[in-house]
Amino acid sequence: MSKNLISASLIGLALAVWLGSGYLRAEPPEGHQPGALSAGPSPATSNGAIVADVNNRVRVSVISAESRTRHVVLRGRTESKRMVDVKAEIAGAIVTRPVERGVKVEKGDLLCEVAVEDRQAALQEARAALHTARIEYQGSLELQKQELLSDVAIANSQARLEAARAMVHRQELNLSRTRIEAPFSGVVENLHMNIGDYAVPGASCATLIDLDPMLITARVTEAEVDYLSKAQTVSGYTATGRELQGSVSFVGKQSDSETRTYPVEITVENNDYSIRSGLTVAIRIGVEEVRAHQVPPSLLTIDDAGEMGLRIVDNSNKVAFRTVKIIEDGADGMWITGLPGTVNLITVGQEYVAVGDFVEPVFSSKDADQLASL
Repeated sequence: MSKNLISASLIGLALAVWLGSGYLRAEPPEGHQPGALSAGPSPATSNGAIVADVNNRVRVSVISAESRTRHVVLRGRTESKRMVDVKAEIAGAIVTRPVERGVKVEKGDLLCEVAVEDRQAALQEARAALHTARIEYQGSLELQKQELLSDVAIANSQARLEAARAMVHRQELNLSRTRIEAPFSGVVENLHMNIGDYAVPGASCATLIDLDPMLITARVTEAEVDYLSKAQTVSGYTATGRELQGSVSFVGKQSDSETRTYPVEITVENNDYSIRSGLTVAIRIGVEEVRAHQVPPSLLTIDDAGEMGLRIVDNSNKVAFRTVKIIEDGADGMWITGLPGTVNLITVGQEYVAVGDFVEPVFSSKDADQLASL
């Protein structure tokens, strides 16, 4: 037999021994029953019922409800209570304009003055005519007593007296209208006339805005409008971080046909005129006291029906889903309603379990002590 054949035979024998070694087993240890688990309880109870698998461990935190004020949150803008173009009522040249843009004025302060021209003379003439008519009327009454004047003549004399009085009043009005005055206290926002301009009836002298109180206007949805009422306390912040305090002064009854929202007005004191019109304001209106829980927003999930909620562990260690509503979103977490007073909230592992699963909750030492004290 050749050397090559002998070598090939030895190699084949070695391979056969190696491949067959996988079928060899060690004898089981003494006392070990075939099919028995090396450790752990039997999955069957004494009556044969199968115990649910509780190998799914989840970390759980015990959270309790706290009293919290529910807020309606809106976005609005500051608006002046009123803005008026103060206009001339008579024609004439502007001879005086003592105000400048941005100055504060009180009710009755002079904004522009139209030249008097002959209006003073016309008033004096009307007063003289009134004096004459009064004397004539008194003389007519004396003649009537002597039955020397008819009733018609007396009536004509009285008519001339009333006409003279009306003329005096008209000329007094014309003279007073040379002064274009502020109809209310406010700030001069714009000026439309200079000295030397010729005013005509209806021409604007200045734009006056009333900033005290200041209004904040906003719109509220139909889902939240019933929570609002007059005199509710309001807090807000401008884009610059300034805090504003006020109260609800108006809630509309008619919604906008396109947005289906209702107008809301909030009144804010502005004695020093420091709040400007047109500022964006984040508004918070406290509407009711509720029991709420604070949770991290990352724990919120959506069920198959599209409802937002949280997974919890009930008293039988089963996973349950509870729908919740967000009432406030803060830097430390979201405040939500819809959970029982005290609840075992799954904080780690919720993505690996489903509703109805039995789990083994793992509590922190603090939560374990809290449960022991209940």
